[in-house]
Amino acid sequence: MSSLRQANVTRLGGDPFDVLIVGGGINGAVSAACLAARGARVALIDRGDFAGFTSQQSSNLAWGGIKYLEGLELGLVRKLCLSRNHLVRSYPSTVQEIRFYSVHERGFRHGLLVLWLGTWLYWLIGNLFTRAPRILGKRAIAREEGIVDLDRVDGGIEYSDAYLHDTDARFVWNFVRRALDYGCVAANYVESIGAGREPDGTWTTRARDVVSGAELTIRSRVLVNAGGPFVDELNAGAGQKTQHHHVFSKGVHLIVDRLTSNGRVLTFFADDGRLFFVIPMGPRTCIGTTDTRVDGPESHVTDEDRRFILDNINRRLRLPRPLTEADVIAERCGVRPLAVGGTRSGETDWLQMSRKHVVEVDVEARHVSIFGGKLTDCINVGREVAARVQSLGVRIEYPAARWYGEPPEETHREFLHQATLMRLDDLTSPRSSEPLTTRLWRRYGTEAFALLEDIRADPRMADVLIAGAEYLRCEIAQTARREMIVKLEDFLRRRSKIALVTRKSDLRSAPGLHEACQIFFGDDAEARRDEYFARP
Repeated sequence: MSSLRQANVTRLGGDPFDVLIVGGGINGAVSAACLAARGARVALIDRGDFAGFTSQQSSNLAWGGIKYLEGLELGLVRKLCLSRNHLVRSYPSTVQEIRFYSVHERGFRHGLLVLWLGTWLYWLIGNLFTRAPRILGKRAIAREEGIVDLDRVDGGIEYSDAYLHDTDARFVWNFVRRALDYGCVAANYVESIGAGREPDGTWTTRARDVVSGAELTIRSRVLVNAGGPFVDELNAGAGQKTQHHHVFSKGVHLIVDRLTSNGRVLTFFADDGRLFFVIPMGPRTCIGTTDTRVDGPESHVTDEDRRFILDNINRRLRLPRPLTEADVIAERCGVRPLAVGGTRSGETDWLQMSRKHVVEVDVEARHVSIFGGKLTDCINVGREVAARVQSLGVRIEYPAARWYGEPPEETHREFLHQATLMRLDDLTSPRSSEPLTTRLWRRYGTEAFALLEDIRADPRMADVLIAGAEYLRCEIAQTARREMIVKLEDFLRRRSKIALVTRKSDLRSAPGLHEACQIFFGDDAEARRDEYFARP
């Protein structure tokens, strides 16, 4: 079990914090990183693993929301485009431009020319940051993406957005790690079971260590509810009444073997008019998504979801044979919480509901609730929450502190220099999709220097431990030390994307998995391995 986590659980019950953040998804992680870097004494808890719910179920895209142009939400699109641009500049190794290739079927509700003009508006709103859009004829589509079935198509458009090289959950974890580096006391698998205020205004949050079952009390001057789809439930437990609440949209993705090697996102409009993506994911392809209204935070992939996605992809691509459920390697399913004001639940057109986030503050109670939110806009969420917390009286000592982004370029150059001198790329597996220097820097930043030291001390640390997963023995060891792995799923699904691109049956027999479990869990290795494979 992670000694870092155990130490932090103990510290949670100690001296009062300036801020307790409940919820370790993207909203909680960026809030913790921003506040901790600026000098606040911060605690962060999540009842499961960090990014273990909504934040691990996205499409791995950092996009400006071109579909919101249809609802004339120009302000939202402008904000998201600028946020996307900022992410690309701040994380050049992790968040990169990708081309979207969208075909237009005859009879669609908007003509091809309208969609093309829309991409130009989108490009202009985004400050011309990406490559320019272009209109596509059927011949161009046949030449460049021959996999597309053109029977019902009269053309298409190409434009740019951005995507995450690794996964959404890994991106969230890096904010948690940044918060830890600045002194945040963070622990996963710690559940809030209710909160109240003492006579002096201090928040007292009762919490339970999910691993041991022990209960503890966490005191803080300010309480931030970053519970994602559980914000309303947590507010009820704290006696907080808010002007906003959540309604929920379910999204589903299926992971299959790679369908095209061109590295574009193929975009279609499904039979019912919803956007539908074919997204590259290394050796695999991610297909979906649905946008279905559901009543609560819990969701799962239904047979109807699978049929909808597979039927739509088979109708729109020329495949050697139709995809079936047997081709599905992994599935993603989660809800997007949408902020709704007042008591109404958004009786307007469901697909036209705003995806804006809302940060609501109860000044008297010193309580902050975060509703909605998108990964693309995460930096703005962190800044906004920090500003609201400061307005509640928490002292910000380092307002200009840098709390996000990759290390300075000179640090990157030094890493490359050291890696070159030790011939690190010569150790890259022949089956690897990229050189070791590129992959280790993207995943770990300055922490990658420690990996070089491990390899210098023992060249076996550069061996791939889990075949086909592109994870080295030194990475597993460092993850065990610094990334709070409590369950095998934490590593396979969230610190890495192994579980998304590898069939469970193949993973069960993967050489090195047993050794990885021993590194993570010691004497509990077999029990944790059995726990993971016992799940459906």
